[in-house]
This record gives sequence, C-alpha cells and structure tokens, in this order.
Amino acid sequence: MKFSLKKKIVIPTVLSGFLLVGMSFQNDFFELAKQIEIFTSMFKVVNQNYVDETNPGNIMDVAIKGMLKELDPYTVFFNEQDVLKYKINNTGEYTGIGALITRRDGQLILREVYQNMPADKAGFKAGDIITQIGDVNLKDFKEDASALLKGAKNTKIDILYTRQGVQKKGQIVLDEVEIKAVPYYKLLANQTGYIVLSKFNEKASAETKEALLKLKEQGATKIILDLRDNPGGLLHEAVNICNLFVPKDEVIVTTKSKNTVHNHTYKTRNEPVDTEIPLAVIVNDRSASASEIVSGALQDLDRAVIVGNRSFGKGLVQRPFNLAYGTQVKVTISKYYTPSGRCIQATDYSKKDENGKPIKTSEKEYNAFKTKKGRTVYDGGGVLPDVEILDMKLSTIGRNINETDAIFDFATVLYYKNPNAKMPTMISDAEFNEFKAYLKKEKIEINTNTEKNLKSLLEAAKKEKIDNEISVEVKQLEAAIDRSKDKELDKQKEEIKRLLYQELLLRYGYRNAFYDYVSSKYSDVSKAMQLVNTPAEYNKILKK
Repeated sequence: MKFSLKKKIVIPTVLSGFLLVGMSFQNDFFELAKQIEIFTSMFKVVNQNYVDETNPGNIMDVAIKGMLKELDPYTVFFNEQDVLKYKINNTGEYTGIGALITRRDGQLILREVYQNMPADKAGFKAGDIITQIGDVNLKDFKEDASALLKGAKNTKIDILYTRQGVQKKGQIVLDEVEIKAVPYYKLLANQTGYIVLSKFNEKASAETKEALLKLKEQGATKIILDLRDNPGGLLHEAVNICNLFVPKDEVIVTTKSKNTVHNHTYKTRNEPVDTEIPLAVIVNDRSASASEIVSGALQDLDRAVIVGNRSFGKGLVQRPFNLAYGTQVKVTISKYYTPSGRCIQATDYSKKDENGKPIKTSEKEYNAFKTKKGRTVYDGGGVLPDVEILDMKLSTIGRNINETDAIFDFATVLYYKNPNAKMPTMISDAEFNEFKAYLKKEKIEINTNTEKNLKSLLEAAKKEKIDNEISVEVKQLEAAIDRSKDKELDKQKEEIKRLLYQELLLRYGYRNAFYDYVSSKYSDVSKAMQLVNTPAEYNKILKK
C-alpha cells in the first residue's frame, strides 16, 4: 500500500518536473524564433526600401557586432577575413610581409618590422606609412587593407609609402612568416634562465619546453618566466606550460558554465620537466587570460613566486563556433577557476553603471582563498603578485601618453636623425625636453580626467549657450591644466625616457635588443632574479 502511494506521489512529481523543463525549453525556443523572424523581416524591408543603395553585408556586420557588444568584449563575430586572422594568431604562421601593422586615419602604418623577414629584407622600417598596395590606393579603400599584403609565397607586391614626408616606392616578396610564442630566452647571471612567453598559440608549450631544456643544458639552476604584456590564448597550452613545472594529474584550472557541457576540470597529463627548480613568474596589468591561468595556478600550488603588478583580470573562457559561409562567432562559454577555487575576473559585464559601462569588482568585494600550503590569495581583480614592483607600473600620464601615438611617432623622428648610428645607450635629458616640445607642437591630447571633465563642461555650456560667458575662466583652467601636465611630465621623466628608449631599441636592434635591455635593466626582472637566488627569502614566501 505504501509502495502504491509512493508511486502515486513520485510519478506525477517527476512528470510535472519534465513538463516544466519542456515548457521552459519551448518558451526559450519560441522567444528565439520570434526575435529571429522580427529581425529577418526588418532587415529585408530596410534593404529593399531604403532611399539609397545599401550594402547588406556591411549592415549585417555592424548589426551583429553591435548586438554582441551588449555581452562582453570577448564574444565577437568573425567574417571570413577575421577567421583567417584568428587562425594566424593561434598558429603563429602565415605567408606575408613579417611586420606589425596598424591603421590610422585611413593609412597603414608599419608599427614594427620583424628581423630578417620580407619587409625587413625589402628595407622597410617602423613608421613607414603605406599609401598604395599594387593598384589599390588606400585613401578610399574601406576594407581590411592588411589582407592585400598576404598571398602565395614568392608573390611580389609593389608598394607606395611615405617615410618622413617623402614618398617612396618599394617591393616586397611574400614569404612564410612564423611569429614565435617564445621570442627570447637567455642564461643570465648566477645560472638563472630567463624565458619570455609572449602568447599562448599552438606552439607555446613546445617552445617553452625547448627553451627550458636548452637553458638547463647551459647550466640554468633557476628560472624566470616573463608573462608581461601576454594577452593569453589557448587554455590547454596554459595547462601544458604549468605541466613543465608541476607533477602529472595536478588540477590546474576548472571551467564552469550554465551549460554543463562546458564544465571541465583540466589536469596535467604528462611527466614534468622539473618540479624543484626555483621559479619566478613576472606579470603586469596587460598579462591576461591564459597568462593568469599559469600565474594563478603556479601561485595556488605554491610552485612559483609571482612578481610584478596585478594582472588584467580576465577569468572568462571563449570558444569559436563555425557559422555559414566561412564565418565564426567566438562566444564566452564559461568562467575559469584556479586550483584554490578563485575566479580572477575583474569586471562583471552583466552589471552596468548609469552610463552603461560594466562594473569592476571593488577590492572590498574580493574573497579570500587558500593556496596548497595555506597562503591567502584573493579573487576578483586579477592575480596579485606575491611581490609587487610598483616602479614598473605606468603612471597615469605615462598610460595616457601610451594611448596616443606620441611615443611611437617621436621615436621615429629620433631614429631618422641618425639612422645609421650605433644603438643609443639611453634617451638624454635634451631629447626628453624635445619630446615635451613635440607634444605641444603637434597638439597631442593627453586626456587626463580633468581635461575630460573640462570638455564635458564646455559641451554642456555650449548647449546652454553660456560658453562665451565662461570663456575667460575656461582659458585659465586650460592654462592651469597645461602647467600641471608639464610638472607631471617632469615628475615621470625617467618612465617616459624608458618608453621612448624601448621604441628606439626595436628600430635599431629589433626584439633581441629590446629583451636584452629588459632582462638587464628592469627592476621586476632584477627582483625575480634576487628571489630565485636567495633560498631563504624564496622559501619564506612559498612557506617551504
């Protein structure tokens, strides 16, 4: 009788549960179908009836990208050209000219020319402005012009470009280009190996392992892994790199999502190279994603001392999904958690302030977690180093100048003053003062918060038609801001000289010269070296 009663209660309950799930699925499906139908009919009506000719492809591209902006900056649509770029970024291999290119004011600018690659062999330099590729004048070319610099190996491309205001002709022969994940490694003093890992592509762990083994062959008994400015990449490569230093079957990262198919626990799968060698990892505010998986996991497992400045704070995982006609959408599918259980995501994109900007997690909202040996670490705002190096953190004015092209453009001016000279030893005080004059002459806007607020005030005054009444006061404020900026530039003189010198190094000696300077002069590298060479201090931090 009891069994019968149980059946009468349980079966309807289970069935009602399935019914609710089914209804929820149907409602979700109906809402999706409804919105797709509305969008499709609207898109068709607009394109058929708009007064002028439309470009359906461009309109759809803008519409999709606008829609995805409501989510987070990492959920993005890739058209056919974007898909090619994404694949190149993950493999590090392509056929092209071998240069970093940016677009500014409708022009292509060579930002960096890679040593012994096609653009370098053809005599091109950083700062060259490409105005025409083949028969295509870039002034009115609205598509992705960098695609014109890719093609089959040995293809010859005629180029018109401007160098320091003078128009020139050149020709580049396309060749295979490989951008290494580990662009530099070296045995430093005191048998300390130094490895720069700049990205997490498909070869990241293999190149890191190769560098590690070669350094050990050369006598390295300590290792520094430099992850500064590394934007991340492939998650499994981050796990494999941790595996070089931690045992097999160790949990490195866990992903969690509302869709359980994306929930995974990633463990090390191979035998390590060295689980005992003293290890320091350097990060900064531009170390993100996979960089934070590596630094966060090695910190949680008490396997490495983390040095530098708080990392970017990207605790989200993306996955590309193939769409029709060779396009893709890269979707944020989950959050990741380090071995201690923390998610270091700094910004909550589901919450917006009154201006529609996503909200950053405040320090008072951070939660405490424990490493394997009981050290306290926190979530919510990137990976906080065990040892912070504050003098390597850019000042506000340094960051604002870096967001303009002033450093890059002035370095070009300095280089062409004496392009055949030996590599300079440092930026002089006279050149620093020349840079300050250059900022004023070129009217470079270093947008401080005060300037931004003043602009907002002026816009409001114009709307209310009182701008003439306050013009004298505004000029006084502008003059005061200029004086304040001048003082701040002088205060941060050494930092700005360093930024300028880095740009010059890339022109005179390419990446090798740049990393030679970094590894010998940067205070965070010096501190990392001191730590791995001072067992008492190293062991105290890691509670060994």
